[in-house]
Amino acid sequence: MENFEKLLDHYADITVKVGLNVQKDQEVMIFAPIESPEIVRKVVKKAYEAGARNVYVEWNDEALTRLRLSLAPEASLNTFPTWKARAHQELSDQKAAFLYIYSPNPDLLNGIDAKRIAAAQKAAAAANKQFSNDKSSAKVSWTIISVPTLAWSKKIFPDLPADERMDALWKQIFAITRADAADPETAWKKHIQSLSDKLDDFNSARFKKLHYKGPGTDLVIELPDKHLWAGGGMVNDQGIPFQPNMPTEEIFTLPLKTGVNGTVASTKPLNFGGNLINQFSLTFKEGKIVDYAAKQGLDTLRQIIETDEGSHYLGEVSLVPHHSPISDTNLIFYNTLFDENASCHLAIGHSYPFNYQGGRKMTLDELSTHGANQSLMHVDFMIGSGELDIDAEAADGTLTPIFRSGNWVI
Repeated sequence: MENFEKLLDHYADITVKVGLNVQKDQEVMIFAPIESPEIVRKVVKKAYEAGARNVYVEWNDEALTRLRLSLAPEASLNTFPTWKARAHQELSDQKAAFLYIYSPNPDLLNGIDAKRIAAAQKAAAAANKQFSNDKSSAKVSWTIISVPTLAWSKKIFPDLPADERMDALWKQIFAITRADAADPETAWKKHIQSLSDKLDDFNSARFKKLHYKGPGTDLVIELPDKHLWAGGGMVNDQGIPFQPNMPTEEIFTLPLKTGVNGTVASTKPLNFGGNLINQFSLTFKEGKIVDYAAKQGLDTLRQIIETDEGSHYLGEVSLVPHHSPISDTNLIFYNTLFDENASCHLAIGHSYPFNYQGGRKMTLDELSTHGANQSLMHVDFMIGSGELDIDAEAADGTLTPIFRSGNWVI
């Protein structure tokens, strides 16, 4: 690819400056697949140049992940290394910045018992619960990006010659993340401002409910009285802005835990831990999932929902126009980071405290009393399309169209 090194340098630059916003003497932790050494080295270099004290890298190998989930004793899957959880929490307590390089293989865990996968995921979530709460409360800065891998690029571009797939995916990633702009950092600032303007409109409107209508979808979601819409970046407890997702096209809030009623149908496949869930639907009554179906991945969907009490409820409501840089590629990325920013979506499980007024200073019990859902899970799934209409209901019952045919009309 022409100018590849320059574009990769831009990508690393915005990851450190816009995503993590690394500060002088800050610790940095990177979680990365072993197929991503080039971008990791560039990010490490730029993090040190930004003033980082130490940059640590935790590599992961999907082949080893599959071996463990296939062959390890079943009892071991119910545990997570205490030393590793302590290390993550220690860095969180030191207000480190955390980078996740998420490059999934959608077919990685095909054929492995969903119960074994769920056991390992639940053990990891339980061991890292406080660390996860620190991130969901924006006590620390964190960012998720993606880089191509052979398996992932093959899934997206199966008809391309093998030696062209990686370049094709890199090209999409550079464009979607604005790394190919003449001045990527300025392009990001303009984009963040446009999302902030939309946030201001919604937080001023104080809508009470959202009504969704589309193929297979007839759903009403009630919002807590003191809900807050977020998006376009966040600010941590130290007052430092950061960008959790790169790319991002969404504004989002939390639903009232018991205020969801009706049925919603997925519009894109969900890659969850190396297993695909596709063409699925969920039915809610007073917030709780009371029925569900899937043409593919039903066992995996069941394991998500049955994780704990809170995984039977929603924790996030997100609005994304159908015409957006990611959606307009007309690609399914089999990667939630990209697919959720191409489509309106919801999340099963945990609510973010910053989506409630004063929520960042509340305990989990206090948040629960205000209707915020608590769970070990937070799993986004896509429901947007060019056929989705959404109306917002005010406290007096007045309806305002906000989406028609999948796009903003407000």
